[in-house]
Amino acid sequence: MRVGLDVGGTKTDAVVVDARDRVLASVRLATLWGPVGVVETVADAVAALGAMAGIDAAQFSSVGIGMPGQVRSESGRVTHALNLGVADLDVAAAVAPRVGLPVHVENDVKAAALGAAALERPGASLAFLNLGTGVAAGIVLGGRLWRGAGGSAGEVGHISIDPAGPLCRCGGRGCIEALAGGAAIADRWGRPAALPVRDVFDAADAGDALATVIRRDLARAVAAAVRILVLTVDVERVVIGGGLTALAERMLPEVRVELERSAAASPFLRSLRLADRMRVLPTGSPVAAVGAAIVGGTAIEQEVGARG
Repeated sequence: MRVGLDVGGTKTDAVVVDARDRVLASVRLATLWGPVGVVETVADAVAALGAMAGIDAAQFSSVGIGMPGQVRSESGRVTHALNLGVADLDVAAAVAPRVGLPVHVENDVKAAALGAAALERPGASLAFLNLGTGVAAGIVLGGRLWRGAGGSAGEVGHISIDPAGPLCRCGGRGCIEALAGGAAIADRWGRPAALPVRDVFDAADAGDALATVIRRDLARAVAAAVRILVLTVDVERVVIGGGLTALAERMLPEVRVELERSAAASPFLRSLRLADRMRVLPTGSPVAAVGAAIVGGTAIEQEVGARG
């Protein structure tokens, strides 16, 4: 049995999976702040899973951790995980002594891509498009995570689709993330709201001109991300997840309209059936935690194979 954790800015989801990646037990804890807090949260989650599964946690074979920020998966070091209060932390080295198990770390979106692929048929090609505070994708080809030459494969959020559009945090203009990222939408809206994106949708429904533009830009950017992922790596499925999927029923019809509009002018795009390749992840699905468990198990198998 393997453990996987999805460490987020407010909560940590943890699962135990079997050899077929089926979830046997799960737990959710509040994520504690800062490097010490993150390590404590992970250790507490592993212990809680052991108690739920009715076994000594030391009997788990591995621990995989999905985290935001820049993750060096080969070393387990995480940098710039600002929503966790982590500037630079060797997560694997800090956590392993606490849990007494091999620990491996992966970027949370890439882990989620592996978890989403586990729900598809074996060997499927898939992109997991995360719509949250920012926008990024993880890509799985032939059942294996594809990182690219420098680890930036799937960073579709920083592709510009409107050179005259709003400024993106990367320094570009009109990037997909600047149009479809939750933080960027909140900045453009500029009005106090507990849930800014939902506020935008409500205001657009009421006829607010600015909200209507922002909502249209969101749909246009998500459609562009789907189109780019299919055109560049020809994945069979684009699975959409992240916090913005709470508004999927209100968002996806407009995304489909955008995809159909571009297909109407292009027989080639029509043949790709882009709208049919989209699937929204069910709310609350622990794909990042499951993917992290897969990362941990795969790393152990590779290490054993290298020794043998």
